[in-house]
Amino acid sequence: MQSKQIQQAVAALFPAFRDHGRLIALDPSCRPANRAEGYEVQAALLKAVGEPGIGWKIAATSAAGQKHIGVSGPLAGRLLKSRCLKDGAEVSLTGNFMAVAEAEFAFRIGRDIKRVGSAPLSMAEVMASVEALHVAIEVPASRFEDFAKAGEAQLIAEFACACFFVVGQEVTTDWRSVDLKDHQVSVTCNGATVAQGQGSNVLGDPRLALTWLANELVDHDRCLQAGDVVMTGTCVVPVPVKPGDAVVADFGAFGSVKAQFN
Repeated sequence: MQSKQIQQAVAALFPAFRDHGRLIALDPSCRPANRAEGYEVQAALLKAVGEPGIGWKIAATSAAGQKHIGVSGPLAGRLLKSRCLKDGAEVSLTGNFMAVAEAEFAFRIGRDIKRVGSAPLSMAEVMASVEALHVAIEVPASRFEDFAKAGEAQLIAEFACACFFVVGQEVTTDWRSVDLKDHQVSVTCNGATVAQGQGSNVLGDPRLALTWLANELVDHDRCLQAGDVVMTGTCVVPVPVKPGDAVVADFGAFGSVKAQFN
């Protein structure tokens, strides 16, 4: 894309992101046509927001999720420090018409993950660069009214529906010896169990999802950096929420994380 087109796209997306507003679609004259162009606009939007990214999220990590929004595979989006909340935080649903909570594994990166040569990064290489595991809740929100029809390039451009996310304490049990794909996760809303799932719902394994992201970023001239937090995708069917709800994501021996909605 030309610089002018990128800036036109950002001019449309930035107010919607800042004010929790909505767009029907970007104008065809500045609409990214593919993943590469989507990431170009995404990078420019992050610069326009004027705060550092704190990491990444992976959207559409299940086949059902990909089919629902009509994309060919997972999507990478930026996470912002101002929207990273602590365990038990109040989460605003203002302007959020998706209004769901997702239980996710979150990895914290200990050192930059770059590729040496042309071979894809392996899961072992990527996991060797992980410093910690956290349990988390993501509360996604799209800037597009009909996000299911926006297409992957536009969704990437708008941070892949990234919004608020609640990160719990670091997991202190020996999680590296656990097969994360089989790890069970449940979600309660106002004390009632409303969803159950496991790590395999995240692209087959949260570690595989992280590996996908590491390679996706390198393929588009980016990389995971030391200190980044990565939300790997929901382990459960997204849970509808409304103001007044209290949601707890329970990861068993790994602990739990809570969010209150207003």
